[in-house]
Amino acid sequence: MTKDAGKPQDWPEDHWRGLVNRVRAGRNLMPAQWPGGARCAVALSFDSDHETNELRDGGASISRLSWGEYGARCGVGRIRKVLDAHGVKATFFVPAVSAMLHPEEQRSLVEDGHEIGLHGWIHELNAGLDAAQERDLMLRSADTLDRICGQRPVGMRTPSWDYSPSTLQIARDMGLLYDSSLMADDDPYEILAAGEPTGIVELPVEWIRDDAVYFMMNRFGAQRPYTPPADVLDIFMREFDGAYEEGGLFLLTMHPHVIGYRSRIFILDALIRHIKSKGDCWFATHADIARHCADSAGIRRTR
Repeated sequence: MTKDAGKPQDWPEDHWRGLVNRVRAGRNLMPAQWPGGARCAVALSFDSDHETNELRDGGASISRLSWGEYGARCGVGRIRKVLDAHGVKATFFVPAVSAMLHPEEQRSLVEDGHEIGLHGWIHELNAGLDAAQERDLMLRSADTLDRICGQRPVGMRTPSWDYSPSTLQIARDMGLLYDSSLMADDDPYEILAAGEPTGIVELPVEWIRDDAVYFMMNRFGAQRPYTPPADVLDIFMREFDGAYEEGGLFLLTMHPHVIGYRSRIFILDALIRHIKSKGDCWFATHADIARHCADSAGIRRTR
């Protein structure tokens, strides 16, 4: 396949099929039973982008860098307070540069039983890198998190959920257990590479289940979307209720510099209370959910 294949309406079938089949959803990995007889699995995740949102774009805005610092200085603390109060473990996806700027944050999260996952080097966009650059950054990121946290990450969430044609193969070469960047289902599935099962568990994300899309704004742009926090809570609760009814996975993506404000942190607390009121939900890290799905499906793994 070449970039000069003409306009999309003129593409031959082998070209557009090749694009579609690069990375595809394979078999459903929903286990017959969640641990402890739970009806629903709950995976809460936080993308600790911190200052890398500005750095990734080559920016040096002191104001925007301070916004990222807020996530580390205030947001993570409020999140941890809520998680600790409910005895819930979560997954924090951390760019390597964020980890180097805030190493004690990562170490203390691991000490509390939370998971640290890969989230790029400086929140770069993988699709803008060549294969060698992307591989180097992913390996360096894993090495950095390993050094800071004392344990090597077993899963990844690509920055901005961005995939290049090389991303999946690099993840396979690294022996990763899972990815959480794709959107082909609500529930876990095995990723296919050109039709071949990879053994990598996908824990799907969705913009509907992401706090940033409801609250983020561009100060220089014409569009400044804002959804009242109570309405965001309602959306998240309805997403959970659907997962619970189907006996599936509820996975939520949040950001310390978005959800961590005084007027928004109640969303996390109220949501956990609502989930706990069901009495039969399994709160777990992404790694624990992926391991359970892989084991239930008989997927052989090295990590």
